[in-house]
Amino acid sequence: MNQAKVFRIALLNVPTILGITIGLSTAAIAGEPTRSTQRITDQNTQQPSSIAQTPLNLEIPVPDVALETDDKLNPSATPETPVPSLGLDTRQNQGMGQITNVSQLRDVSPGDWAYEALRSLVERYGCIAGYPDGTFRGNRAMTRYEFAAGLNACLQQIERLIGNVPDNIEGLPTLRRLIEEFEAELATLGARVDNLEGRVAFLEDHQFSTTTKLSGEVIFGLADAFGDDVGDDVNTVFHDRVRLNFLTSFTGKDMLQTRLQAGNAALLLARNGVTYEDGSSGTQEGRFTYDGPTGNDVVIDILRYRFPLGDKATVQIIANNGLHHYYSDTVNPYLEGFAGGSNAISRFAERNPIYRIGPFGAGAAIALKPSDNLRVDLGYISNTASNPGEDNGLFNGNYSGIAQIVYGSRFKIGLTYIHAYDDGGDDARRFLLGGTGTAFANLNPGQLENVTNLSADILSTPVVSNSYGIEASLRFSPSFLVNGWVGKTDARLIGLGDADIWNFALGLVFPDLGKEGSFAAIVAGAEPTLRGLDVPGGTNGFSRDFAYHIEGFYKYQVSDNLSITPGIIWLTAPNQNSDNSDAVIGTVRTTFTF
Repeated sequence: MNQAKVFRIALLNVPTILGITIGLSTAAIAGEPTRSTQRITDQNTQQPSSIAQTPLNLEIPVPDVALETDDKLNPSATPETPVPSLGLDTRQNQGMGQITNVSQLRDVSPGDWAYEALRSLVERYGCIAGYPDGTFRGNRAMTRYEFAAGLNACLQQIERLIGNVPDNIEGLPTLRRLIEEFEAELATLGARVDNLEGRVAFLEDHQFSTTTKLSGEVIFGLADAFGDDVGDDVNTVFHDRVRLNFLTSFTGKDMLQTRLQAGNAALLLARNGVTYEDGSSGTQEGRFTYDGPTGNDVVIDILRYRFPLGDKATVQIIANNGLHHYYSDTVNPYLEGFAGGSNAISRFAERNPIYRIGPFGAGAAIALKPSDNLRVDLGYISNTASNPGEDNGLFNGNYSGIAQIVYGSRFKIGLTYIHAYDDGGDDARRFLLGGTGTAFANLNPGQLENVTNLSADILSTPVVSNSYGIEASLRFSPSFLVNGWVGKTDARLIGLGDADIWNFALGLVFPDLGKEGSFAAIVAGAEPTLRGLDVPGGTNGFSRDFAYHIEGFYKYQVSDNLSITPGIIWLTAPNQNSDNSDAVIGTVRTTFTF
C-alpha cells in the first residue's frame, strides 16, 4: 500500500477538525438573539457549560452561516467593525500576521471552553490568525465572506503539509509504523472488500426482485390406513404438495402474500369410500394437514395483504381462501402449522376446529396488542364476497366472524367466539368445521337422512351457528409444554331445529428432543362430535359416542431445509360410534423448505 497516499488521506481529515473548530467557534450564535440588520452585535456571555463540556471528537453541526444579512447581497459592503472568522479580516490593511502560539491572542485564556481547539489548530497546523490588536474575539459572529477567507487559508496550509509529509506532525510516525506492521492484513482486507463488492454487484444485477422474497415448501407423504371397516377400500398412497410464497414488502413493515399451490393428496378415509358397521360413511376424521385438491393443478391458494396501523395494531385484507387461523393466535405452539408440513400431521391436532368454521373466503381482520401479554383478534370472512348475485356478496351470503382475546406469555389462555351463517347450498355444509370431525358433526344432509325422518333436501336448510372456545398453553420448561382446548358449537338448522357439537384435546410437546429443531408430540382428544340433534320428526337414535382421536409423531430436523416426520393416528370410534372398528393411519412425511 502506498504510504504517501495514506498520509495524504490522513491529512485530508484536517478539514474535519477544522469544521469542528468552526462549529465550536460559532456555536454561540445559536443561543444569541438575532436581528434582521446587517450584523449580530457582540455577546459577552459565557458559553453554556453543556457546550463547554462537548468532546472535540464529536460531530458538531456547523450553524447555518447563510444569515439574512445585506452582506451576502452586496459583496462590496464593508462592516462598520471588522468581524473575524478564523482571525482573518476581509480588509487586507486590517490583517494580522500568522501567530505561532495561542498565548499571543490576549483575549484567549486556558479556561476558555474552545482553548484546546484553538491551540491545536495554531500549533499543529498553523492556520489561525487574529486581529491587529492581538485579539481573537471568539464570541463574535462571522460573515460568509470571512468564513470563506479563513477556510481558504487553512486549506492552503493543508496542501503544503500534504506536499511535505513531515514526520514531526503528531500521530504520523505511529500511523507509518502501523501501516508497515499490518501491510499484509490491509492488502488481504482490500482483496476481500473488492470480492464482496463484486458479489454484491452480481446479486443486485441478478436478484429476483427488490421488493419480493420467494419461499417454498415441498411435501412428500407416504400413508396407509388399517382397520376391519377400512379393509381393502384404502390402499397405500404416495402424496405430494408444493407451495410457493411470494412475499412482497413496500415499506419494510407491510407484507403482500401471494401463494401458489399444487397437490394430489386425496382424503385417506374418503367421504364416500369407507362404509362402517353402523351403515355410516365418509368421515372428516384423520385428515392430514396438507390434503385437499388433487390433480396437481396450480392455483392461487392465498392472496392477502398485511400492514401495521400505528404501534398497537395490524390489519389484514384477505382476497382468497381466508380462514380465521390465518390471522388469529390459536394458542397451540409447535402444533399449529397453517396447513404446512412442519408441525402436526393432522388437521385436528393443529388447532381447535372452530377456527375452521365457515367456508374459505375473502374478508378483513385486525389484531390489537395493547400490551405484550394481551392480544385481541377481530375478523370477518365471506365465501361469496365476489358474487354479486342474489343472497350473495360480501354481507348477504355465507360468512363467519371471530372475536377473540388472548392473555399471557409462558402461560397463555384464549377465549374465542365465532358466529357463522351457511346457506346450505353447494357442498351442503360438508366443511362446516373445516374438514375435521364426523360426518354428523358437519351436519352432512346425506348422513343425517339415515338417522332422521327428513330427506337430504330438507336437511340442506341454512344453518346459523355460534361457537365458543377456550384454548390454553403452558410452558413448563424449554423442553416441555402442554396445550389444550375445548370447543362447543350451537347450530340452528333454520326451520328445523338445533344441533349441539363438542370437541376437546390435550397435547404434550417435547421441543428439541434428540436434536435442536426436532420435536415430538402426543395429542389426544375428541374430534367434533354431534352430541345432540333436536329436529321435528325425531331421530332413529344415532350414536352420540365421542369420536376419539389419538395422535403421535416425531419431527426429525435433518437440516435447516429438510425434516422427516413419522406419525400415527388412532381413531377409536370412527364416525362417533364405538361399535365401529378402530381405524389406524400411519404416515411418513418428508418436508423440504427453501
